[in-house]
Amino acid sequence: MAILYALGVGAGQRDPAADLRFTTENSTGHPQRVLPTFASVLAADPPPLGDPAAVRHAEEAVTLYRPLPPAGRVHASAAVAALHDQGSGALVEQVTRLRDPAGTVVATVRRGMFVIGAGGFGGRRARPALWRAPAHPPEHRLAAPIRPDQALLYRLSGDRNPLHSDPTVAGRAGLPRPILHGLCTFGFAGRLLLPLVGDDPTRVRHVRARFNAPLLPGDTLTVLAWRRPYGVVFQGTDAAGRVVLDRGVLVVAAAR
Repeated sequence: MAILYALGVGAGQRDPAADLRFTTENSTGHPQRVLPTFASVLAADPPPLGDPAAVRHAEEAVTLYRPLPPAGRVHASAAVAALHDQGSGALVEQVTRLRDPAGTVVATVRRGMFVIGAGGFGGRRARPALWRAPAHPPEHRLAAPIRPDQALLYRLSGDRNPLHSDPTVAGRAGLPRPILHGLCTFGFAGRLLLPLVGDDPTRVRHVRARFNAPLLPGDTLTVLAWRRPYGVVFQGTDAAGRVVLDRGVLVVAAAR
């Protein structure tokens, strides 16, 4: 499953030999590794939130307490942590804890889902995560073309939301065609950023981002990155320069 996920977020597309550690399990000199954002697909599905055309993935945060192994078992336990009234809709926050067979928490996944038209019930608004836009231009621009069939490739990781495959559902949502999964965009960004933090996925401890706008298959994702002592902060834009990922943070463990 970790290999399917890696292929779903573009590993090996530019140079198949460059990502063998993520895309194969038996290549000489390339012991298998797991992309840190893979924890997202192990998280529990959100509760039923109504018509898929009215639901948007708003934000994602993955915290890893130790690297994910290429194979094994985890138990996912999830709970709705908060329900916020954003006016035009409701923001549902869900937290999933992933435990190994011994009961030790190996990762947590915090997910925000926005339900269009479900606001106005009198609840509190969500507080935005602390994130300051850098005052200077990005130090790195990392571009990746998105295949026209990328959403179908990512679908093999288990996310079968028809908003990403069914033109009828996309049309009801006011979209020109099916959009790329937010978590696919998230995974692309996490993968592209690895060379900036030592190219060692086992050092990554936290990745988070807000989904600001949809990315369409066939477009190009450009990740804008600024180095920080703890890792990087980042945004993602489409080919037109529109921000599709915002308030991104990737944190790594201190080098030994």
